[in-house]
Amino acid sequence: MSALLDVTGLTRHFTAAHGGTVRAVEDVSFALAEGEVLGLVGESGSGKTTIGQTILRLIDPTAGRILFRGADITGLPARELKAFRREAQPIFQDPFGSLNPRMSVEAIITEPLIVHGIGRDRAERRARVLALLEQVGLPRDSLKRYPHQFSGGQRQRISIARALAVEPALIVADEPVSALDVSIQAQIINLLRELQQKLKLAMLFIAHDLAVVDYISDRMMVLYLGRVMEIGPARSLIAAPKHPYTMALISAVPEPDPDRADKRIVLEGDLPSPIDPPSGCVFRTRCPYALPACAEAVPELRQVGAGHQAACIREDIPTDNRRMRHA
Repeated sequence: MSALLDVTGLTRHFTAAHGGTVRAVEDVSFALAEGEVLGLVGESGSGKTTIGQTILRLIDPTAGRILFRGADITGLPARELKAFRREAQPIFQDPFGSLNPRMSVEAIITEPLIVHGIGRDRAERRARVLALLEQVGLPRDSLKRYPHQFSGGQRQRISIARALAVEPALIVADEPVSALDVSIQAQIINLLRELQQKLKLAMLFIAHDLAVVDYISDRMMVLYLGRVMEIGPARSLIAAPKHPYTMALISAVPEPDPDRADKRIVLEGDLPSPIDPPSGCVFRTRCPYALPACAEAVPELRQVGAGHQAACIREDIPTDNRRMRHA
């Protein structure tokens, strides 16, 4: 698989209202192949959404480089981003707030077609919208209805149809099911997985639920306080995590089978402030395996398996983990 997206040293800082610098994302690097799904996981405040917004150029990076199809989009001015916007589309977390309540479903899905000059006339664009509605499982009579007339799951289907309208190569899905009822979440995840495989889409899938990310992703990247803790194939990362933070996240996933359940790893203390992160390894203040050396330098990602890297100086941490292991 060729690289569609290549991110190197991505950094994003914000200025806090009361002064100081919020280090939201710090020196993050990864690549995403065409047709691949990379899941981003971590606690709230880990930088997942900021990475997604920066890659889409909804916000500008402080430092680093973003290559899309080999072209550097990092510093492109807004007027030159139109071609990239067609190739990379977002699906937002909140289907209630991401759709214009004054626009009909037809207008919402047609808008990106008009912006990007897709379709020769209104009839051709309407045919495209009807095909998209069928693709996401909505009836044809949805055309003239408005967002308030739909349930949360149906609204997210409209958002997915809007994202797919311009036939993008990359989808950035930012917590696309967290605002939905649990009964609906599985339907939307299955729809996204089906469409991703059918259309061969690359996807950056952002979530805090490891079980969901494990189900839909080819690879996973674990973030803590804006830094990458671990990255690798979803199966090997879940079956044998190499970073203590990943182990803690996996241990927190509910296991219905008591024979397979492991003891939960409880992290002490609160998430440190991104304005004043700990020296060295940012996870060391909550890590049950921390050593004095962990405070001395930021650990580099090192190879711990095939395509599997972890940012931890220790190699003697037990990695046996039965939770969520694939059959």
